[in-house]
Amino acid sequence: METTKISESLSLKAVIIAALILLSLIPNAMIMILIKDRQDRSVETIRKINEKWSLEQTLAGPILTIPYSSYSSDSQVKKLEMHELHLAPENVKMSVRLFPEERHYGIYKTILYKSEIRITGNFAPITNLPENADCNRAYLSLEISDLRGITNRLSFTVNNKEYATEAGTSSIPELKRLIAPIKGVINPTEETPIDFECRLNLNGSQGIDFIPVGNTTNIEVEGNWKDPGFVGNFSPQYAITDSGFKATWNVMSFNRSIPERWTEQNFVDFQGASFGVNLVDSVDHYQQNMRSAKYSILFVTLTFVVFFFVEVLSKKRIHPIQYLLVGFALLLFYTLLLSLSEQINFAWAYLISTLATIVLITAYAFGIFKNKTETIILALILGLLYTYLYIILQLEDIALLIGSIGLFVILGIIMYLSRKIKWYNTEK
Repeated sequence: METTKISESLSLKAVIIAALILLSLIPNAMIMILIKDRQDRSVETIRKINEKWSLEQTLAGPILTIPYSSYSSDSQVKKLEMHELHLAPENVKMSVRLFPEERHYGIYKTILYKSEIRITGNFAPITNLPENADCNRAYLSLEISDLRGITNRLSFTVNNKEYATEAGTSSIPELKRLIAPIKGVINPTEETPIDFECRLNLNGSQGIDFIPVGNTTNIEVEGNWKDPGFVGNFSPQYAITDSGFKATWNVMSFNRSIPERWTEQNFVDFQGASFGVNLVDSVDHYQQNMRSAKYSILFVTLTFVVFFFVEVLSKKRIHPIQYLLVGFALLLFYTLLLSLSEQINFAWAYLISTLATIVLITAYAFGIFKNKTETIILALILGLLYTYLYIILQLEDIALLIGSIGLFVILGIIMYLSRKIKWYNTEK
């Protein structure tokens, strides 16, 4: 009868522990919400910093535009309509030199850059123009996402003659236009190419993208940043060293869906063809905090299992409130890690949070176990768990594989250690 009561007591204790583990999901969810809120605030603060400097830049062009007129044919009364014919360049080459730097605002950090850009190329001889084309009103345009980043007076050199630019209205969403009227450059009777060149000093933040409008587009980007991220629909040839990087894109007309000529009546979507460089921060501590918080249920479960084994094998009674306090200590690790990682390097924040948590739990466990051996074993298990978690956080590409193998090994160890426990006869 006494054995049955003990067995039922252990079963009840196991149910209570399982309930406490499930209960720990509530504060864990609150911790993950806190991490997300801090991350959102970081993004908002960084954007405010970037707006004072300049946002991420996107460049497209140059594009040659020739206005022309035509009469509408969809009504009995003819109406004169004005249109624009846009021509893509035959060749475009951009040489871009980036000068990144970190800016801090309180605990937040962003990546800004200055750049020196040289754009050269040419348009094929202008032929097959529509009737009533007004070549004297033709202009070159350069599309830029944030004109606030321009720090020099931009002009185009066309066939060895300089033409100043002015702001215009862009037909490409989210981009703004600088135009350079080139009156007298286009002569329909002379089939000669049009050469162009311009130099641009451009400020931006986070990264820079390009839209390959040329039939042949060559982009060369280099900068003193060791962790560039190459994004978009085209992969570059690149070299990354301790002093910086250099990347080159070569895009042909058949690689993208931008036509050689178009009008406003058949709008072209340029955004799908963009590519570029992100000056990424290789250590995103908010992402690492979020990933670590997802393993909290594992830490709570395994620590409770250790306490439960001690309770079963040593016949020491551990109250559910004591389990609950240990669970809170384990969850407090993640808030401590978040707050410290906003102030110092994530690795140091993780080390400090780990040592503080292990010391707190082992000191409390020693008061419960009254046994140095059992307390040391608990400390070693916690140390191995936190070391294992840190390794998973660093191995992003194979984190799932390592995590699955680790869980399998841990389950096997628990099954091995519990194989001789007589659950229905604990007195023996």
